[in-house]
Amino acid sequence: MRLLGRGGHWSATEVFDEVKVELPGTSVQAVYGVLSALCEVRILRKIEASAGAALYEVHRGDNHHHLVCVMCGDIRDVPCAVGQAPCLTASESHGYEILAADVTYRGVCPACATV
Repeated sequence: MRLLGRGGHWSATEVFDEVKVELPGTSVQAVYGVLSALCEVRILRKIEASAGAALYEVHRGDNHHHLVCVMCGDIRDVPCAVGQAPCLTASESHGYEILAADVTYRGVCPACATV
């Protein structure tokens, strides 16, 4: 939690690489287990924004979205969507209690756009 509390978006591999310095007996499987448990209790939020590895961030409860560069994978937080948002309200819930709707904007970051 101290690591993730720094902010940003972390892959399980990045978490493992940082944690094993202080806890050399830690396994990748243990990191995945802890990340999963923390997501289940809504302390962390799992982001599957691209074809790469899932990322994790502290769940702030602020309903922010993500902007992802399709070229380099850079990811940025953006505030809640504004204006009409018909896709955020499901036309059919199929009996589900909907807890969230995730929005991921995909584009090309300024650094990649100049390449």
